[in-house]
Amino acid sequence: MARQLDYPALTRIFTRLQEAEPEPKGELHHTNAFTLVVAVALSAQSTDVGVNKATKDLFSRADTPQKMVDLGEEALTEQIKTIGLFRTKARNVIKLSQMLIDDFGGQVPSSRAALQLLPGVGRKTANVVLNMWFHLPAQAVDTHIFRVGNRTGIAPGRDETAVERAIEDNIPAAFQKHAHHWLILHGRYICQARKPKCGICPIAADCQFEEKTL
Repeated sequence: MARQLDYPALTRIFTRLQEAEPEPKGELHHTNAFTLVVAVALSAQSTDVGVNKATKDLFSRADTPQKMVDLGEEALTEQIKTIGLFRTKARNVIKLSQMLIDDFGGQVPSSRAALQLLPGVGRKTANVVLNMWFHLPAQAVDTHIFRVGNRTGIAPGRDETAVERAIEDNIPAAFQKHAHHWLILHGRYICQARKPKCGICPIAADCQFEEKTL
């Protein structure tokens, strides 16, 4: 685990990431808060590309909790059968849709605690929704962010919660809103798991990663 980078280094790093991608956006397709919750819940152990293919027709048919319940679990299962764990995910989506109707007036709640009451919605999913839809500086730590945070020293931690806290505690406030998007993109396309592209890395000068020759 790399040591935690200091404030000046983090400022330089996120300034460069911001210059490269001023307004980073999530790659899951959605049309409203509900479809975002569904898309993120479906993305567990699946790729964004795969989820987008599965939801393209789905969201044209069911873009509200009531429409999803009306669609039914069997039809939903058929719609998403190309993604991993599709039966369990279909069951959870129907349950969370019904819960939104029964307990939240058909609206997606805007607190982490309330979101985590929904079936199939964990802390990471809740943070994505809070960040992308409600524009809060919530940090959704996935495998890319966990790797980048520990490898570079941006946000080291022994588990996802520790990395999330390190981001919130150390990254300057001006960069908090888009921090998790920048880190995800950096992990996907530059700081990859097996062959990090250190030769073209915009933050290499401040990175703590020791194997920069890979």
